[in-house]
Amino acid sequence: MQELHGYYLEDLEVGMSDSFAKTITDADVCLFAGISGDTNPVHINDDYAKTTMFEKRIVHGMFSAALISTVAGTKLPGPGAIYVDQSLKFRAPVFIGDTAKATLTVTEIDQRRRRVKCKTDVHVGDKLVAAGEATFMVDKREA
Repeated sequence: MQELHGYYLEDLEVGMSDSFAKTITDADVCLFAGISGDTNPVHINDDYAKTTMFEKRIVHGMFSAALISTVAGTKLPGPGAIYVDQSLKFRAPVFIGDTAKATLTVTEIDQRRRRVKCKTDVHVGDKLVAAGEATFMVDKREA
């Protein structure tokens, strides 16, 4: 089971960073709508979306949050980390066909409480589309 574990608290340092990028497809958006139950027509109906300020369908904002979760659960802090909280501001829309890149950067480590704070950003190209901060509970190597 050891190989399935991500970073331990002792292995983390402020400034460490990792990312995950995904080009978002129509199928991704439709599946996310089905899984989440968020069937807002701005996400799934071309005709409706044309009447909005975006003029085309936009990806669910929480899809960006899911990409942040991907980094946290698979890379940094990685498997075994527990998501404690997340603040997030959506700054720009993400469109079908965009490649969204979520990046987590360690900003604070609380050894006593086993908490790690990370800056959480999502970019499409050079544009920041979502920004926030998350806290994770991370195992110590030895209890």
